Amino acid sequence: MNLLTRKSILLVEDNRDDEELTLLALQENRLLNEIHVVRDGAEALDFLLAQGLYAHRNPRTLPQVVLLDLKLPKLSGLEVLQRMRSHPTLKLLPVVILTTSLEEKDIMESYDLGANSYIRKPVDFSNFLEAVRQLSLYWLVLNEAPRIF
Repeated sequence: MNLLTRKSILLVEDNRDDEELTLLALQENRLLNEIHVVRDGAEALDFLLAQGLYAHRNPRTLPQVVLLDLKLPKLSGLEVLQRMRSHPTLKLLPVVILTTSLEEKDIMESYDLGANSYIRKPVDFSNFLEAVRQLSLYWLVLNEAPRIF
């Protein structure tokens, strides 16, 4: 069974305004996929591993892609990425860093830890809308995800 059959998105974002903006952009692009939102790094891992508040969730059903902010409470996005890449079930799950940071060290470390893509959140809404459209088209329609099980 392919763990990625539902083609949902996990949005890991602590900023409510950025969360709302991302959800609005997905809605504007008529994305019908299920979107799960978590607000800190620890909650992201709990969701992905179906533990804690998410113990009821089927651990064999993973999102198609994780949109991961870097600056998060409890565990940073880089810590979440590092833990995902060291976990046998999560190591191949596509992760897109979606952040405001353009610091070269953040870009380098994200890729060193196994990020699949690094996207800076555009300030202008129309540019953000287009970035989310392209992102969702690629990761949810065009990209072929690996079969994990």
